[in-house]
Amino acid sequence: MAVVGIGPGGGKSLSIEAKQILLNSEVIIGYKTYIQLIEDLITEQQVISSSMKQELDRCQEALKLAKEGKQVAIVSSGDPGVYGMAGVVLELNEDPDLPVEIVPGTTAATGAASSLGAPLMHDFTVISLSDLLTPWQQIIKKLKAVASTDFVVVLYNPKSSQRREQIEIAREIFLEYRSPQTPVGLVSNNYRQGEKTVITTLEEFTNCDIDMSTTVVIGNDQSYVKFEKMITPRGYQL
Repeated sequence: MAVVGIGPGGGKSLSIEAKQILLNSEVIIGYKTYIQLIEDLITEQQVISSSMKQELDRCQEALKLAKEGKQVAIVSSGDPGVYGMAGVVLELNEDPDLPVEIVPGTTAATGAASSLGAPLMHDFTVISLSDLLTPWQQIIKKLKAVASTDFVVVLYNPKSSQRREQIEIAREIFLEYRSPQTPVGLVSNNYRQGEKTVITTLEEFTNCDIDMSTTVVIGNDQSYVKFEKMITPRGYQL
């Protein structure tokens, strides 16, 4: 079986390898929104889709069908090894003779970076603000730790209809350590219809539209904006 990263939006963000595996699969399993992103590749494959928060069920079903001899692909947005399904599948698999292939994909951090310019040219870190699987106090500790360094920081899952204050708290933490004029890039619906890109500042970015489809990139002390592109210098003497 294969755990396939489809990139942030399927389509042109899909790798050649991922596309070929999906076309050759007998069964494709995934969150219904991700299945929609690759519907042009679905011909005669059996499709099993389900809603959010049913990740374990999808992975268990994929392993069950793979053990029965089916060519199974379970899809994950972005890269399956970055907040994706790869780890869950490997943890649940109890059969050492069942081969599991992890097929990489463009993750939200690099997908958003390409739309913003070159903000990840130096050291960076990624933090999810979702507290569904990680206690919020632990996330706060991580935010404080990276805010005090010179990392560029990428925030996943910044805001939802039921989780609105966390992004404001993150902003306040970063303002303790970084200039209010630090560039911040926002990319919503990356590689999908209606993609929107905004470059603003640390002081102002929470005034912009932010939801679960948004990736937030907070620059470091050297990040700047040139010709409407966000750049973090690598250190070359230009």
